[in-house]
Amino acid sequence: MSLYKKRKRGLLARIRDFLFKKKSKSSSESGSAQKEEVNTVINSTSARKAAREGVKAENKSYGPKVDPIIEEGNLALSEMGRLYSSIDDVEIRSKINEIMKVTDKIMQDAIEDPSDIPQIKKFFKYYLPTTIKLLNAYDRMSSQDIDGDNIVRSLDNISEMLDTAIDAYKKRLDSLFANQALDIETDIDVLNQMLAREGLTDNKDFNVQQSFESSLGSAAQAQQVQKG
Repeated sequence: MSLYKKRKRGLLARIRDFLFKKKSKSSSESGSAQKEEVNTVINSTSARKAAREGVKAENKSYGPKVDPIIEEGNLALSEMGRLYSSIDDVEIRSKINEIMKVTDKIMQDAIEDPSDIPQIKKFFKYYLPTTIKLLNAYDRMSSQDIDGDNIVRSLDNISEMLDTAIDAYKKRLDSLFANQALDIETDIDVLNQMLAREGLTDNKDFNVQQSFESSLGSAAQAQQVQKG
């Protein structure tokens, strides 16, 4: 075979190899693009599904008595979140955060024990809106950058009032568990009586009448807390 033919054959072989590699690369890139497109569609579908589930969870109904409480609570939390971001004072922000945590717990109690709603209504109808009104006033005054007597006095008064409100709201939250505390004490008393009658406790002088009177006293105390 002549040198010319050898060179020609070698050149054709290199051309075939180049075209084959280019075709393989193109197919690989096409496959990767298709795979990426599929993953994008899957992720997009998952995102839409998650969004739909989030909307469903947000719009979940707990009943005609509880739903208004949850709606008012969410609006209050949203406004307090805005005020938290707007106010620069670290101490006030900490107090807002504390009120938000108590508010969220009271909302959860409304869901778990709707019988507490009569007590919770006053919190959401008056106490919390008035607190938010004061926080808005604090936000407006603190943004004036003026140390006037009226502004400074008002800011101090609002800060002190927030401390009082936090303590009061925590007491309100605690009072919502009065019924549960009474149920627990009653269950404990009944269990103690049963164990004592069976001789399964070390308390030989267990007084059933005394335990019963103790339960009545706890019930009366719980009712007073609820009325307060």
